[in-house]
Amino acid sequence: MTDKLNELTAAGVAVWLDDLSRVRLSSGGLDQLRREKHVAGVTTNPTIFAKALSDADEYNWQLRDLAIRDVDVEEAVRMLTTYDVRWACDVMRPSYDGSDGVDGRVSIEVDPRSAHDADKTVAEAKALWWLVDRPNLYIKIPATEEGLSAITDTLAEGISVNVTLIFGLDRYSAVMEAFLAGLEQAKANGHDLSKIGSVASFFVSRVDAEVDKRLEKIGSEQAKSLRGKAAVANAQLAYERYSKVFASDRWKALAKAGAHPQRPLWASTSTKNPDYRDTIYVEELIAPGTVNTMPESVVDAYADHGETRGDTVTGAYDAARKVFADLESVGVDMDDVIATLEREGVEKFEVSWQELLDGVRKSLDAAAKGKGAPNKAAKGNAKTAAKVGGNS
Repeated sequence: MTDKLNELTAAGVAVWLDDLSRVRLSSGGLDQLRREKHVAGVTTNPTIFAKALSDADEYNWQLRDLAIRDVDVEEAVRMLTTYDVRWACDVMRPSYDGSDGVDGRVSIEVDPRSAHDADKTVAEAKALWWLVDRPNLYIKIPATEEGLSAITDTLAEGISVNVTLIFGLDRYSAVMEAFLAGLEQAKANGHDLSKIGSVASFFVSRVDAEVDKRLEKIGSEQAKSLRGKAAVANAQLAYERYSKVFASDRWKALAKAGAHPQRPLWASTSTKNPDYRDTIYVEELIAPGTVNTMPESVVDAYADHGETRGDTVTGAYDAARKVFADLESVGVDMDDVIATLEREGVEKFEVSWQELLDGVRKSLDAAAKGKGAPNKAAKGNAKTAAKVGGNS
């Protein structure tokens, strides 16, 4: 059989998993995906952690210990999530070493409630970097206006960054500027640029979800004919901007000093509309030097019936610009679309973060009352994690 994920990797797309849980770690499932399905990185977010902690009893032993210590809920969340991320970093370490530090990365997000507070974001990024203590970690920072300076300042500390919640082209250009400035400051601060990594997470399917909703409301045949086209066009034009920035003399000077480019990462790549092909946001966004982070369902779908047709991005810029022109002609305000998506993106992660806090609070209370005693399997998982997840 054809190894479709290997074909995708050979075309220059790094396959990352958009999911993490302690069950996936303790079962060896993540390592299996790395070895058998070319998964070369992991992304997480508050929604993923909220689900993971609500679904499994494998956290019971740690929750019990935290409850005995009277740890508050905010610290407990950090202890639980950084434990999993540290373990995942160790699982992905062969990919990191084998790619000279480009892949094998695992991301953890700053508290989304700090998305509009640059100083707090940087302080938390430094704390998370210290807590996880792995070179293949990424700190996720939202690409809000306030987040731009936090991106620069975090990189300047020698900390690798995954910039998340990018929806629009102008904000993406500002993110790349923040990245270049951060590396220049990191160099001035004496950091080894070859050890600093970054990706820019450009969200895809949410764009179609919002634009399609507006096209349905407009209701004309011309408007309806544009459904399912905005997200891919938006990402293709983002890659055009990426190509120009990373061909500049400014970038070449940093590359000469050992820096790796900030790769575009296509996020939110599961289709929200069941009428669309389930692999559309992978197949239509194949280009060298990119990352596609997928839920396992999309990884499996691509392995089964994905089509790698070579570069589907760099020859599509004019067609993408026409899609934008057509959207404007039927009355879709893309600036408002992007502003709405950014606002909602931060709000959704804030809601998930609160759900995570509430869930952990309940679990701590239960553990304190003796209801969360660890079972034998959990004890075994704790021993396994201690071997691979301890500080080194």
